[in-house]
Amino acid sequence: MTVLGDRVQKEELLHLHMLFIHVRKYYETITNEEIPTERYNNLHISPVHIHKNKKSHKEAILVLGQEIVDHIGRKPAMLSFSHEMSTPSEIAVEN
Repeated sequence: MTVLGDRVQKEELLHLHMLFIHVRKYYETITNEEIPTERYNNLHISPVHIHKNKKSHKEAILVLGQEIVDHIGRKPAMLSFSHEMSTPSEIAVEN
């Protein structure tokens, strides 16, 4: 079984693909830095390419996801932690 199983419908893949695009754009907006997506761009597929097959969209999702994770993983943590916080809901605060 693959990470994105064979039972996933094409419509679900298109939604997931679009979600990853939104995640990338949101991150780029809040950090003012571009996530390099050369491997994803070389696939020449986007969520609006509904004529492409499921396999192509699965590959695009996995590649884009990996590029996002790799980029964020190379950055210092965006969350800061404090031992002086009073409630568990306040454990992590965004810088």
